Amino acid sequence: MAEQVTVSKPAPFVEKLGTQLADNVLAQQGVPIVSQGLAGLQKSITDAGLPTAKQAFETDDQFAKRQELANAQQRAALAFDQRQLGLQGLKPTVAGQDQLQQTAQDIAKTAAGTTGLASFQPFLDEAQAQAGKAADLAGIAQTGLEGVGTTLGGINLGPITAQQLATIDKDGNTVTPTLAEGSYMSPYQSQVIDATLAAFDRNIQKQELQIKDQAAKLGVLGTGRAGVRLGEFDTGAATQRALLEAQLLQQGFGQAQAAKQQDIANRFGLAGAQQNVAGAQQGLGAFRSGLGGQQAGFGAQTESILGTNVSRLGQLGALNQAQTQAESDAAREFARITAFQPQEQLDRFGAQVTGIMGGYPGQTTQTVVPNPTPLQTALGVGTTLAGIYGATRPGAKVGFNF
Repeated sequence: MAEQVTVSKPAPFVEKLGTQLADNVLAQQGVPIVSQGLAGLQKSITDAGLPTAKQAFETDDQFAKRQELANAQQRAALAFDQRQLGLQGLKPTVAGQDQLQQTAQDIAKTAAGTTGLASFQPFLDEAQAQAGKAADLAGIAQTGLEGVGTTLGGINLGPITAQQLATIDKDGNTVTPTLAEGSYMSPYQSQVIDATLAAFDRNIQKQELQIKDQAAKLGVLGTGRAGVRLGEFDTGAATQRALLEAQLLQQGFGQAQAAKQQDIANRFGLAGAQQNVAGAQQGLGAFRSGLGGQQAGFGAQTESILGTNVSRLGQLGALNQAQTQAESDAAREFARITAFQPQEQLDRFGAQVTGIMGGYPGQTTQTVVPNPTPLQTALGVGTTLAGIYGATRPGAKVGFNF
């Protein structure tokens, strides 16, 4: 009985497209994927130190395969360069910083400098220098006040002491007068009075002798008249002597009283001077405290300025980092586009071929196979038996010829 065989096939041109797609897919599988051109690949190989000679642990077959892979990678890298030349119009780009941004960065970097305080450093230095000079002046003032305090402390108020009135006699001995404690009277008051009265007495004696000489010349010496005159003279001289002594005592008292008043005034003056010294020291302390506050203010301003500049530099760094990252992303994207462009083209080609194969009607072929004749059947059986017999012989080989 005859057999009928039905075969459904796509249109010849569609079948041809499918065959081409399969060939391209198989061919693409043998092409290594690279992400850089030939020069970059060769530099990477050199930097990595990959050996080009056969290694002791490699077989000849392994070394040959490695060389084959290296040659395939170089061919792929060269094709990568060629594709990049053709894709220049699609190369992703990143807009660079404009002039205003660059100027702002330059100003910020100049303002920050290496310490973060460049533009403010001169003002801080000048302020610190002035504060240092003020501290030096405060030190000088302190020394002066201490000297004034020492001087005032060394002033001895009150009556003059015997030690202050001590003298050296002709023999080199120290002579210290005897003073009444707390007295403002001159220790030489009695000597002055004695010396003055002695001089007065001598003068009176001279005058009395002159009166007696005159009386003798007149021949009345010893008479009553002469005696009355001498008596009156002696009485007047005694009165004058008493008045002179009283004047000297009153003068000494006045001097003592004036000395006491001056001592009181000196004490008030000293108290005022000491009070002024205390006030000056208090003001100096407040000034030093102000200097300390200014130094603290300088530190706070420095920290604030430094923090502001660090923040600005951090923002500029983030901006530059984002710019660099964007440029790296664009370069990586261009490398990806270039590397996978053949696969993407093949994917598009496959999608198009699949769409054509699914949408274009196929062709159906029918073939009728007649039944074998008795002779053909007999020949077939004989051939089969001969093959079985040959396989059962010792040393027989079974082979297939294509």
